[in-house]
Amino acid sequence: MADAVIVSTARTPIGKAYRGALNNTDGATLLGEAIKAAVARAEVDPGDIEDVVMGAAMQQGTTGGNIARKALLRAGLPVSVSGTTVDRLCASGLQAIAIAARSVIHDGVQIAVGGGGQSISLVQNEHANTYRAVDPVLMELKPDVYMPMLDTAEVVAKRYAISRDRQDEYSFDSQMRTASAQTSGKFDDEIVPLSVTMSVSNKETKETSLKDVTLVQDEGPRPDTTLEGLAKLRPVRDSGSITAGNASQLSDGASAMVIMSDKEAGKRGLKPLGIFRGFVSAGCEPDEMGIGPIYAVPRLLARHGLRIDDIDLWELNEAFAVQVLYCRDKLGIDPARLNVNGGAISMGHPYGMSGARLAGHLLIEGRRRKIKYGVATMCVGGGMGTAGLFEIIH
Repeated sequence: MADAVIVSTARTPIGKAYRGALNNTDGATLLGEAIKAAVARAEVDPGDIEDVVMGAAMQQGTTGGNIARKALLRAGLPVSVSGTTVDRLCASGLQAIAIAARSVIHDGVQIAVGGGGQSISLVQNEHANTYRAVDPVLMELKPDVYMPMLDTAEVVAKRYAISRDRQDEYSFDSQMRTASAQTSGKFDDEIVPLSVTMSVSNKETKETSLKDVTLVQDEGPRPDTTLEGLAKLRPVRDSGSITAGNASQLSDGASAMVIMSDKEAGKRGLKPLGIFRGFVSAGCEPDEMGIGPIYAVPRLLARHGLRIDDIDLWELNEAFAVQVLYCRDKLGIDPARLNVNGGAISMGHPYGMSGARLAGHLLIEGRRRKIKYGVATMCVGGGMGTAGLFEIIH
């Protein structure tokens, strides 16, 4: 069988949801810009691509109706290219990459695109379709499946005695790592500047106007964060420990990569970033969904004959600091190998994008560090964990 190799990766900058630069950018444009950039970087003819698989959570409104097909057309790919959209909530982008890679490995697809994106600004809160969103029978059988992720994080913090101080310390470290990486240009090889029209609201008059802006880097990082400042933030829930400072930010963004067979890449004289080696998912109790990676990671490593210490670089989505701390401790991951340039707490978490962003950054940072193996792993709403294994090519 062919190996599925990643020959390019590209992403939009991550914008702050509701008040950031991407708050007025339609789904097809948002995801389409990432696809277009990845294809351009791969230097392949758009007509040579067979399929596009994109992930998105809350597929409705601007990201509804098979947004992958709309996004690939918006990216300028011809109508001969097919597309499908998948939803594994926060792991949607990573799942999409796995599906695209498997089509190369098992189905003879020569070139595919995988990735994901999310416009939280345009599909969450008042924009969400909540009509019959709760099944009363399922509510009787397993009500925790509807529990907000914030509350599941509080469950993990209390159940496993992870203190507010530890969460804040981890979050401060995430901010500092991202600030250093942003300053030193470590995200420049993956980000594509995006020119869009932003919606601006006047706080006094409540009037809304439009403004043309070009976003060149992630809006979320707060390099002026201090431990003292984090400690002053009030918990979202009374007597809880989760705050706006130790949880991921709500964000908009998209990421994509071009995946092809190793033979096709060799024939074209391309130098891949890495090889997709495998993907697994695992379930856990919905009320502690943040610990999902402790079930997915061992399954992934066992299937490939690897141990924790064989993995040189880890990207674990920072939905909440408490979740990262628990999974890191339980799995025995070396902190020096985990989220070396920060994560969602500092950068933001566009649900459908995050898994694809982690995988793309893993490949670029892995090559920079001259490592062999990297794992991107996610906790997933509803009680799941996922993990993807990548081998870096130098």
